[in-house]
Amino acid sequence: MIRFKSKNRQNTKNPDAPLHLPEHGRPINRRDFLGRGLALGTGAVMGSSILSLFTQSAHAALSDDLNALKSSCEIAAVGAGKIPFIGFDLAGGANIAGSNVLVGQQGGQFDFLTTTGYSRMGLPGDMIPPLANAATGTSDFINTDLGLAFHSDSAFLRGILEKVSPATAANINGAVIPARSENDTGNNPHNPMYAINKAGADGELLTLIGSRNTDSGGNSVAPDSMINLEKRPTKVDRPSDVTGLVDTGKLVGLLNQDDAVAVMESIQRISAMKTGKVTTDEIIKDLMQCGYVKSADLVDRYGDPAALNPSLDTNIVGAQSIFTQADYDADREFRKTASVMKLVMNGYAGAGTITIGGYDYHTGDRAVGEIRDLRAGRCMGACLEYAARLGVPLMLYVFSDGSVSSNGTVDNSADGRGKGVWTSDNSSTAASFFLVYNPGGRPQLLGGTPEAQAQHQQLGFFRADGSVETASSPAANNVNLLVETVALNYMALHGETGQFASQFPNHGLGNSTMLDSLSAFQPIVNGTIGG
Repeated sequence: MIRFKSKNRQNTKNPDAPLHLPEHGRPINRRDFLGRGLALGTGAVMGSSILSLFTQSAHAALSDDLNALKSSCEIAAVGAGKIPFIGFDLAGGANIAGSNVLVGQQGGQFDFLTTTGYSRMGLPGDMIPPLANAATGTSDFINTDLGLAFHSDSAFLRGILEKVSPATAANINGAVIPARSENDTGNNPHNPMYAINKAGADGELLTLIGSRNTDSGGNSVAPDSMINLEKRPTKVDRPSDVTGLVDTGKLVGLLNQDDAVAVMESIQRISAMKTGKVTTDEIIKDLMQCGYVKSADLVDRYGDPAALNPSLDTNIVGAQSIFTQADYDADREFRKTASVMKLVMNGYAGAGTITIGGYDYHTGDRAVGEIRDLRAGRCMGACLEYAARLGVPLMLYVFSDGSVSSNGTVDNSADGRGKGVWTSDNSSTAASFFLVYNPGGRPQLLGGTPEAQAQHQQLGFFRADGSVETASSPAANNVNLLVETVALNYMALHGETGQFASQFPNHGLGNSTMLDSLSAFQPIVNGTIGG
């Protein structure tokens, strides 16, 4: 067993403390720094200036009517009418299967593993899901408050339930995807943001956002075949990134908002009249018209930065809100989560990644992982509760690069909670999961029998010894296909499974029968929301 000096063990219980792992070499790349919590986890949309109007591409032909101009200039509608999507990228190789989300064999979550298999996942023999309470005849270690079955002492679950109301929990369901991914590599193509955009997600201000300044917006990369750098995520990881997105210059400061809009619209009309004399270069005319129209539209909707500020949203921060002021001020991960969920859930961005570092937590104890999982759960719960308060659906996806395993040693400290010590990286125990909130009622699993529904709630399965059965689904041993599976389930929630093959013509998930088997839920909306 690895032993640490008490000073180091104490420091690692701070969820922001970096992890010092003697079996790893010095961190040499971004993934190493982030996974051990050694690195913390801005873009801007500008009101157009005269110089910014002269680009290489021209917009469509414009009419004289301002509303038609807005449509021609491709000013996005709120959220493109799709379900908001948020991904949690837990950098470093977090535990997901077993000790957090229950996993089982071919029959689903309740087709239990062996005691040895659960031990590998950090659960000692006196805390395994099959263990019945003699007084009740049922297990004390299974919780289905969120539809998807969690271990009753899951730190993710405890964090989520701290933030969601019972009414919100009753409208949540989820699915788990057993899937291997490599440990300690920056090349896991886990991130589904481009795929979700390809499936239709878009935002009024931004298409995609992420809390890391990377091509994926997160720690893990996106599949090469899906990357579209024209849609590269804008970095958003703090409230000032949100309020700084819209810069309309000093015009709003000099005039009130209504006057500023009128001035910009007038400038557009004058420009249209003048450029009407330019018969040799219609591109300039279109650029000037669209530039001023977009500036006017930005001022009209966002001239007051408070409209975007998560710190001023009483659903997010305050005595009766998701975060108390003290918690919000003290924890940067809460502020990061608030910033991303504010943009995504209000339709300003189509989808977003929240990366939380420090999940390479096999530190020779259990306490460090429990503390960090609890905070991640609180962030997940905040997103779900915010969706409920706004009355919009949400698909929340949780993934990590690799996983961990236990050798059976138990940490009986208060924070260790009598569970198995995390002793090493282990890609064979990995899984991802997603939760869906539906304001209209708990999402319903596909399948006409309880047995069939169980197989739609667990897309693939584990062997009895606690390792992923790599032949159980296309996603089980191929992270690119895991992303496709997530995109398929996003489209299925819109009733668009039949369009998957046309949107992803080179997909590797198989025929229509296989696509149905890899989909968890019946549609909760018909193509679009809010219309």
